[in-house]
Amino acid sequence: MKPSSLFGTALIVLLLSGCGKSGSSSSGAPDSAAAGGVKEVDIAAGDTMKYDVTTIEARPGEALKVVLTNTGSLPKESMGHNWVLLKADADVTGFDTAAAVAKATDYIPPAQSAAILAKIDLLGPHKSGEVSFTAPTVPGNYPFLCTFPAHYLVGMKGFLIVK
Repeated sequence: MKPSSLFGTALIVLLLSGCGKSGSSSSGAPDSAAAGGVKEVDIAAGDTMKYDVTTIEARPGEALKVVLTNTGSLPKESMGHNWVLLKADADVTGFDTAAAVAKATDYIPPAQSAAILAKIDLLGPHKSGEVSFTAPTVPGNYPFLCTFPAHYLVGMKGFLIVK
């Protein structure tokens, strides 16, 4: 084989090896199973007030680890992001309304803490946080949201779907 065709073949193999993501769920949520059987889901959120993953699928009782990265550049005080997973029957709009005035607790309303299943604290730009938890054992749709003021209202939300 000529050196130029060998280089071309190597380049094609290299390019193709980076295409696609193994371990992605059907929703496009990147995930992977670690040695301990924990499913990891990586979520990015930037200055556009959107999560790049809005659906996470899990089996009842599955071990999960969610990693949130704030990819934005605006200061935490004006564009912080968090990730809060609520019970399936939670009043999400009511929770978000209470959160909007809970600046002293990083927009987590203490009076509504019983509705929270898991959370990642408020993150500034280029910061990451994580939470490990067990998916609920009851199948259903469990809402998650960013509680920074107005973020939920513009669409920074999603669901953990347990089935």
